[in-house]
Amino acid sequence: MSKILIIEDESAIRRVLKKIISEENDSYEVFEAEDGLEGIEKVLKEDFDLILCDVKMPKMDGVEVLEKIKKIKSEIPIVMISGHGDLDLAVNTMKLGAFDYISKPPDLNRLLNTVRNALDRKELVLENKRLKKKVSKKYDMIGESSEIMYIKEMIEKVAITDARVLITGPNGTGKELVAHWLHEKSNRTKGPMIEVNCAAIPSELIESELFGHVKGSFTGANKDRAGKFEVASGGTIFLDEIGDMSLSAQAKVLRALQESKISRVGSDRDIKVDVRVVAATNKNLTEEIKEGRFREDLYHRLAVILIKVPSLNNRRNDIPLLIDFFSQKIAEEQGIAVKNFTKEAVQLLKTYDWTGNIRELRNVIERLIILGENQVSENDVQLFASK
Repeated sequence: MSKILIIEDESAIRRVLKKIISEENDSYEVFEAEDGLEGIEKVLKEDFDLILCDVKMPKMDGVEVLEKIKKIKSEIPIVMISGHGDLDLAVNTMKLGAFDYISKPPDLNRLLNTVRNALDRKELVLENKRLKKKVSKKYDMIGESSEIMYIKEMIEKVAITDARVLITGPNGTGKELVAHWLHEKSNRTKGPMIEVNCAAIPSELIESELFGHVKGSFTGANKDRAGKFEVASGGTIFLDEIGDMSLSAQAKVLRALQESKISRVGSDRDIKVDVRVVAATNKNLTEEIKEGRFREDLYHRLAVILIKVPSLNNRRNDIPLLIDFFSQKIAEEQGIAVKNFTKEAVQLLKTYDWTGNIRELRNVIERLIILGENQVSENDVQLFASK
């Protein structure tokens, strides 16, 4: 049932509008508010699918009501109604986010068409939001264990904020999947997701990689180059293996987080950046701080939210789901039929010590699919899953 709110100070007009709309479709539930203040109170308490709002009202005019409701619940379509056919006013309300502008007395067909179109538009907006919140299958986080469900709940709470997140856990556990979920479920999803593997970049080049450089700033700097922080502006930067970052680069990252600005290597010009930082490490940063290899102030800047990804050995009940997932995925990649695993084969794989975590499990599943029989058996696991 669609909920429609009529904000109108003249009771006779409210009754007429309510009668017209209610008789058009019995799935419309129509509510009334006699002025803008009452209308806003109702919007705060109820979820409406459409609002019809008069322009000229006491206490608060319709334009102000429009602006306030758009700040509270921007997805609700609002149709402005006025007894004055003022073109400038109509244009202004549309710029402020009104769905349509109708003059009094409203044409019956025009009014009902507008109501139908506005409700259809609301559904499209909500569907688009739902789709944006879905994470690409490429970054599926497979598992139903309490550990994984807790991480998913954390992501739902944290993703819509700009809070910095530090993801910890052993190699191969899927820390990058958590980072991608945080980005794809955030309000920054239209912006870029830039990944930087801090362990793979030589220490003498990490600052240039992160912050860019100007021509001639060092040997080989043949032209100006933007760094990852600049490229990620408006989106998310994922600093993987941040525990391997040099202390000098750490100092610059700290400044970027404190001041939301960076400077390229060889330049003293500041560049403003709007970027969310998500970091990950397999190291114990508390120990790194004690050893003087990681800045404590940077740690506290990064670890506003701390997400710990468990080892596969600590979530063994997810192994059957992971086997099914990787079997399907590998079969698609190889262009071969999906192979099933016997219960005994799955049970045996659940007992192994997965030091390489999910990454190792995937490699073993691929090996078993390529070398095993049509149905992967316990014997295949003993032969080919070298442990």
